[in-house]
Amino acid sequence: MMPQTWAKGALKASLAALLLAPAPLLADGLIDNVSGLTLDEKGEWKRFTGLVIDDDGKVKTLLDRKDKRPADLDFRLDAKGQTMLPGMIDAHVHVMEIGFAALTLDLSATTSLAEAQAKLAAYAAENPDFPWIIGTGWNQEKWGLGRFPTAAEIDSVISDRPVWLSRADGHAGWANSKAMQAAGISAQSRSAPGGRIEMAGGKPSGVFVDKAMDLLTAKIPAPRAADRDVALAKAQQILIARGVTAVADMGTSLDDWQAFRRAGDRGALQIRIMAYAAGIDQMVTIAGPGPTPWLYEDRLRLNGVKLYYDGALGSRGAWLKAPYSDDPGNRGLPMLTGTQLRNLMSRAAMDEFQVAVHAIGDAANADLIDAIEEMALTYQGDRRWRIEHAQVIDPADLARVARFGTFASMQPVHQTSDRLMAEARLGPNRLAGAYAWASLAKLGVPLAFGSDAPVEVSNPFESIAVAMTREDMSGQPFGGWQPQERINRQAAFAAHTSDAAKSGFAESRIGKLLPGMRADFLLIDGDFEFASPSEIRKWRPNEVWIGGKRAF
Repeated sequence: MMPQTWAKGALKASLAALLLAPAPLLADGLIDNVSGLTLDEKGEWKRFTGLVIDDDGKVKTLLDRKDKRPADLDFRLDAKGQTMLPGMIDAHVHVMEIGFAALTLDLSATTSLAEAQAKLAAYAAENPDFPWIIGTGWNQEKWGLGRFPTAAEIDSVISDRPVWLSRADGHAGWANSKAMQAAGISAQSRSAPGGRIEMAGGKPSGVFVDKAMDLLTAKIPAPRAADRDVALAKAQQILIARGVTAVADMGTSLDDWQAFRRAGDRGALQIRIMAYAAGIDQMVTIAGPGPTPWLYEDRLRLNGVKLYYDGALGSRGAWLKAPYSDDPGNRGLPMLTGTQLRNLMSRAAMDEFQVAVHAIGDAANADLIDAIEEMALTYQGDRRWRIEHAQVIDPADLARVARFGTFASMQPVHQTSDRLMAEARLGPNRLAGAYAWASLAKLGVPLAFGSDAPVEVSNPFESIAVAMTREDMSGQPFGGWQPQERINRQAAFAAHTSDAAKSGFAESRIGKLLPGMRADFLLIDGDFEFASPSEIRKWRPNEVWIGGKRAF
């Protein structure tokens, strides 16, 4: 998403409020009288009642109830029996887009086209000076529309300014006629490979899928550095309030990286960001000959590169082995050839960058697994290849994922959001390898859980509850969708803590509360080891500490 230049008074106020709050100084301290829970070096539950923080913001000691408390302290906090957990890690987000989505038009809660049109009209009326109307979050499946929306349906409420609205999954966009006119779109326009222009009556309908979106987004005024700083501050505020202390940022641009660095330079970077560059060019520009060192007390590192191999199920861009059940003749949109994918993976791996590849459809996943097997013959050692999403895998290919230490970076809440749509797209006979958490885990594939925010809300407790039940917030479907793919609470917890850290080469720094690791933790009400999934999904942190500092 590329919002317009928008230096308004409200945004200047946001900048002041979000960026300029003083940070507390580090000091030795004790957080006492906690019901502490973490995973130990062997991945087993470990309980404790006190945690000592050293001058570097790291865990110095874990204390049991019988242990003597240190006397020489700079501060002591009585947690009054609250549960202490490691900070949650969201293993797949788009940090800047979280902030921009919160500061522009958000259609994610709309349940009908008419409701979306009403929100669009109201937003335009509230912002008469915006040269473009930018928004996100629409989903024709939630509207029960049975088709993509059209430019005319925006024109009916806004025809005097260009409008560009990103679909909830980020893999399609919806434009009005004014936007298409500004971009020079006509019946003769063609998308680059890996994209599709939806047509109606021989003309572009207003919806652009995957790489076809570039035709429009290239014309939208880019946000200024100050806008990016506001968006980053807003994103951090949102994530921390939900208990997320570290993320893997998938698709970091040079402009994003510079926003992260500016925040780090002025002491305003609170969350920890494991960054994956938006393609090889951005990777080389940001990091040069290899992954960057950890910066700002382990708050920022460029780990590797994010590549796209296909699109998404919702916009029928995921690359399938057989045609879509609800769109015969369409097998999706591979964004690269197999040779291109392997060349890009090789270019990154030769300089020790970690490779993370977006693959959703079973054809994309099958060929990516082939590519990893081929790459591993040349690029040996601890590579931790990452498959981002891994939503639909042919059961015949599942066992191959476990080879060469590949991580499945998956988003549990996608399963509850996509269930009915996935059934329509794939049909009943191709669901056995869909969102197959338990099958992958039993084969030894480490799981790293995230949200894909802002596609979904970054809420690790909701994610853990879904992983345990395969049910949505309303308890549907009762017993879980494909219940054999549920995982237990310890595995779900690890996927948002220790295994998520390991997926980004950060397991010696974050993900557990053990001596020598960063003191990133949450204080909550409730016992994670015994709470029901319905209780866990409602949790919100009372306090969030990052690096020994209270952040929330």
